[in-house]
Amino acid sequence: MKIFSRYILSEVVQHALIGASLFTFVIFMRDLGRLLEIVVRNSAPLPSVAELFFLTLPVACTITIPMGMLVGILIGLSRLAADSEVTAMRASGLGAWVFVRIIAFFAVSTWLLAMANSIWVAPMSSAALARLQNKLKTSQASFEIQPRVFYENFSNMVLYVEDVRSGSNASEWRGVFLANVSDPSSPKITVARDGLVIAEGPNAIRMHLNNGSQQMAEPHNPGQYEISTFVQTDLPIAIPPPEEAKLELVPVSEMSTSELWYRGHHSEANTAKPRNAQDTPQVRARWYLVEFHRRLALPTSCLVLALVGVPLGLSSRKGGKSMGFVLAIVLVFLYYFVSLTGISLGRSGKIPPGAGVWAANGIFLLAGLVLLHRMEHSSMDLGSLRGAWEAVRNRFTPKQHEKAEVETAGHVRDGAVASSCKRRFSLHYPLLLDELVLRDFFTHLGLILVSFILLTLVFTFFELLGDIVRNRIPLIIVGQYLLNVTPSMIYVMTPLGVLLAVLTTIGLLQKTNEITAMKATGTSIYRVIFPIFVIAAVISTGLFFFDQFYIPGANQRQETLRNQIKGKPAQTYLRPDRKWIFGEHNTIYYYEFFDPDQNTFGNITAFQFDPATFDLTGRVHATRAHWSGELKKWVFEQGWVRTFRGSAIQSFHQFEVETFPNLIEPPGYFKKEVRQSSEMNYQELRSYISDLQQSGFDVVRLKVQLQKKFAYPVITLIMAILAVPFSLSAGKKGALTGIAVALGVAVVYFVAAGLFEAMGNASQLPAAMAAWAPDLIFGFLGGYLLLKVPT
Repeated sequence: MKIFSRYILSEVVQHALIGASLFTFVIFMRDLGRLLEIVVRNSAPLPSVAELFFLTLPVACTITIPMGMLVGILIGLSRLAADSEVTAMRASGLGAWVFVRIIAFFAVSTWLLAMANSIWVAPMSSAALARLQNKLKTSQASFEIQPRVFYENFSNMVLYVEDVRSGSNASEWRGVFLANVSDPSSPKITVARDGLVIAEGPNAIRMHLNNGSQQMAEPHNPGQYEISTFVQTDLPIAIPPPEEAKLELVPVSEMSTSELWYRGHHSEANTAKPRNAQDTPQVRARWYLVEFHRRLALPTSCLVLALVGVPLGLSSRKGGKSMGFVLAIVLVFLYYFVSLTGISLGRSGKIPPGAGVWAANGIFLLAGLVLLHRMEHSSMDLGSLRGAWEAVRNRFTPKQHEKAEVETAGHVRDGAVASSCKRRFSLHYPLLLDELVLRDFFTHLGLILVSFILLTLVFTFFELLGDIVRNRIPLIIVGQYLLNVTPSMIYVMTPLGVLLAVLTTIGLLQKTNEITAMKATGTSIYRVIFPIFVIAAVISTGLFFFDQFYIPGANQRQETLRNQIKGKPAQTYLRPDRKWIFGEHNTIYYYEFFDPDQNTFGNITAFQFDPATFDLTGRVHATRAHWSGELKKWVFEQGWVRTFRGSAIQSFHQFEVETFPNLIEPPGYFKKEVRQSSEMNYQELRSYISDLQQSGFDVVRLKVQLQKKFAYPVITLIMAILAVPFSLSAGKKGALTGIAVALGVAVVYFVAAGLFEAMGNASQLPAAMAAWAPDLIFGFLGGYLLLKVPT
């Protein structure tokens, strides 16, 4: 291979690798926390965890490989064009097709890699990932009991434990309450002071209980009550298997490509039971063909995007890498917009599936050939295209153009006055230097965030495509969902965007010796980066208020729309199925029915305990109970009450109407809402935690998320501080090195943050430490490195 070819390929390939790695990491961030929590909870052996990590990559690579290739071509060639290297090469007699032949080698290699991944690796990875997740769900290692939480997912069993102490092979429980609800009207109760839990295979555990009793009441004979005590007893408990996956209309992600082709061309092979009138073998066959062609068309986009990217990259003589990045974002948006439109038309039957899927490739192929022909036969410059656009716009808006010329003198005069006022009241900030730095920073930040959000939206769309087709969701609903999920993406990706933007901005200033020139004028490096820190602090504050006032509502809307896309019932916050709740006075309530509007219970039982020994001291049962606003008490009707002393019944009597002084929790106490932390602001989440904690619900995760409401926005400022020393040290090596460093720093931070959060969720760290530890560690590291920077 000639030196010239190696030079061009090295420029393109290194940018492509960085771009593909960065895009893959952005997608991978979504599952990072879940996988790290599996590690922290010892819910899976390390080989299985590593397998989980690697099995998630191929699906993401189906999208990120073509994007990375396009970014590499456009940024690499744009850099050569901006530095006039392309002009020198063409002056030496090299035509446009020479560049095409060189880039074609890279494009074909990328196409083969993407094709192998799309046809074989990604489907096999999806199937293997589904099997591994089901295996982990059914394993004993994946089952953990949190203290003071009701577990109702056993078969006819409800478990509550006061305290848990984990060991290497067993867990020690203190204060065990186990209810057998085979007969919901009269549960059989087992109470023990302590116990030991031992694994007995992948789907079962054995509880060894000490110092307890079993009690059962006869529902049709209140006078009959059975108590059996034990010093030690063993109870086998079956771990619930994972819920059987609902029969998918088109489980295409796990199907082999050959099977897709066969089912697409043989509709009689689609014999699964239809879900609705529109679910016909022909409809399924059409979707199988759409997926079959999509697996071929997405990798082939490497070839057509390269045809478009080469002439555009060679023509961007102004802007360099920034222009290349802008072009990459625009082209990716256009390609996926056309592709998704064609897929929608194909799956609806308006056009053949193959034509719909391949439409984007066909359009970009023609566009690429036209651009190559024009570049070969005439000089093409993106600057001339912008000039042509300005001429066309001015032609159709002459009045505004003339008005602008007439008012030029006035504007100049007013501008001078404004400039004078600005200097008078600016207090030396911001200066022209600040405006230069901030302009570059905002440009890079905007480009980075747009590219990340566009990538994630495209990946999310393809992830939901099966549900969209199966449930026949209109595109307007899909658009509303993507629109409402975008704010949370902005919130999550802004710290990474700030890190990259600072590294790129300072790195370019350092590479072009502008930092050196500023120092030569007596300006400290701290003064140069001061406006970036100010803006980073403003962005951090803005993220906090963004999360307080807008994101919770957007997340509620997107959750409702996602349920609609998934074919699930609309989200409800009240849980009528939650029938066990821990009261304020060492009481466990169980009821079969609760009307939150009328404040009435049906078939309610209250179990009262000694807080020191967890012995059962009383049991109240009533057919009905209602809240009396005058008495501020619950009025129990048609029931009975028993009190206990140790294992003996101390008293028993039946009643028609009765109130109890220690059963006075108000109706609102039982109207618990189930909401995600992302759907509440700080005040709402704090109140929600306090409410749930009194009732015996697990709030460990919510406490961590409460602390993260403050901790996560702060990391934006810390990322800016951390980026400066890295960008100055890597600046002479180019912005590419800075981006590589940023990717490494981001990986380390998000892995550390996910690890600390998972440890907090597992109660291995206090909530405040789990949320703030990454900020403190990286903040001190950034501050230390910043102080060592030569000023």
